[in-house]
Amino acid sequence: MTNELTLHHISVSQMDNNCYLLAANGNGLLIDAADDAAALLKLAEDAGVTITKVLTTHRHADHVRALPEVLQKTGATHYAPFLEVPALPSAVDVELHHGDSIEFEGHVFPISILRGHTPGGAVLTAEIDGKTHLFVGDSLFPGGLGKTSSEGDFVRLFNDVKERIFDTYDDDSIVWPGHGKETTLGAERPQLEIWWERRW
Repeated sequence: MTNELTLHHISVSQMDNNCYLLAANGNGLLIDAADDAAALLKLAEDAGVTITKVLTTHRHADHVRALPEVLQKTGATHYAPFLEVPALPSAVDVELHHGDSIEFEGHVFPISILRGHTPGGAVLTAEIDGKTHLFVGDSLFPGGLGKTSSEGDFVRLFNDVKERIFDTYDDDSIVWPGHGKETTLGAERPQLEIWWERRW
């Protein structure tokens, strides 16, 4: 057993939902139990860990379909942003606010809240092998922000992403979105003005 942190990943469902597993000391923290509980439990088994904590990044149905079954089968502690809690299908053990953190096997993962795609989605930050890894849910993708439904929501999300992510973390930080491929802040930073002008 070691508290060295490792990252494991699987894509589930026809919507290409990314589920991420942080593993250390035989335990796992799952980010988004999106779908296919059996596949998520096998991901943990293959990594040699038991899921003891689950973070739900936001309320959208495609990110929580396996949540009740995973929580029931693992007994894991469920974390979620406080603004998302009323819309989730499972009880939340720990409600998260901007600036909170999750402690896991000797590691501390800062939590940022990004408002706009939903009332307040969570970003978890982890240091793995000397690199910063940002698990951003659906708030940020390669090439743009997450979907918003109003001008106010777009402005809120843009400002939060800029201030709480781009202004806070270095360009070599790796961004792991809720769908699709990873990117880096450095690859996306030159596009911020374009996103602002086009409104997505």
